[in-house]
Amino acid sequence: MAIFRAHDVQQLSDVELQEQIGKLRMELVQHYGKVSAGGATENPGHIRVLRRTIARIITEQNRRRTA
Repeated sequence: MAIFRAHDVQQLSDVELQEQIGKLRMELVQHYGKVSAGGATENPGHIRVLRRTIARIITEQNRRRTA
């Protein structure tokens, strides 16, 4: 999954933001599932990146809602 920076997130439409946040959350759940099952993810730092990207998208959605 591609990681979006703030300027990338701003260029997406509302529908695209919803789709991307759904995909990212599913990927995050899969990573958490591996960890909770006793395994290890290939790249543990990717979890942090996913969480931050989700936060960027939520922030942009809130900004659009209030603007």
